[in-house]
Amino acid sequence: MNLSKILTIYGRKTVLEALQDDRLSPSRLHLADSNKRGGIVGQIEDLAKVRAIDVQIHARQALSRISKNGKQDQGVALDLFCPEFDSFEHFIDAGMHLSNGFRAVLLNGITNPQNVGMIIRSCCAAGVNAIFYPKRSVATLGPLVIKSSAGILFNAPIVQCEDARLTAQSLQERGFDIAVLDSHARKSLFDFAPIKPTVYVLGGETIGVDKEIKNAANVSLRIPMRNNVESLNVAATAALVAFYAN
Repeated sequence: MNLSKILTIYGRKTVLEALQDDRLSPSRLHLADSNKRGGIVGQIEDLAKVRAIDVQIHARQALSRISKNGKQDQGVALDLFCPEFDSFEHFIDAGMHLSNGFRAVLLNGITNPQNVGMIIRSCCAAGVNAIFYPKRSVATLGPLVIKSSAGILFNAPIVQCEDARLTAQSLQERGFDIAVLDSHARKSLFDFAPIKPTVYVLGGETIGVDKEIKNAANVSLRIPMRNNVESLNVAATAALVAFYAN
C-alpha cells in the first residue's frame, strides 16, 4: 500500500462521519482498549463491521502514537485512502508537473486550520494541479482542516513534503517558477502569463511568505487593491490565485 495516500483521521465525530460517507475508502479502524462500549463508539464499530473494515484494538498510548494527537483523538482513529495524495518524491519521479499549464500552490507557515481548509476547497474548485503541504509550520491535517474544507480534503491533490523552504528550492532547481505575492510588485496577478510550471507560495497569517523563499522567487506579483486596503486574508488570496492564475 502506498503510505503517502493514507491519511489517519481521529476523533469520534470525525471518524463516524467518514464511515457514513460511502464516497470515502476507509482501510483500517483503530480503537483504544479503554473505550467504553456503546454510544458513538458502538455506532463506529457497527459501521466498520457493515463496511468490512479491519478493526484493531490498541493500548491507549499506542493509539496516541497512531493518531499523533493523544489529547484529542478520543480513543478513535481511522486510516483513509486518499487517491490524489502523493509524496514529493513520487510526484517528481512521475513527471506530472511537465504538462502544459501546470500550476500549484505551496503552503508556507499557515497555522490557522480554517484558512488551510478554505484554501484546499478553493484550489480544488479551481482545478489547481497540486497543493504542496509541508509537515512543518502548517496546520495539521486534522478535524478542523477537514471541516473547513467541507470534506474536500480527502480528494484534494495534496503533495506532502517536509519543509517549505527546501520544497521551494527543490522545485526551482527542477525548472519551476516560484511566484510570491508582494504589494510592491510591478506585475499584477491578473496580467501574469506563466511560461513554465508555476508554484504560487501562500504565506502565513502574521509574517507572510518566508523571507528566504521570497528573496529566491522568480516571480513577484501583486493583487491590485483600492480604498487603502493593504492586504487580504490568505484564504481570500488563495481563491484569487486559484481561479485567476493562468
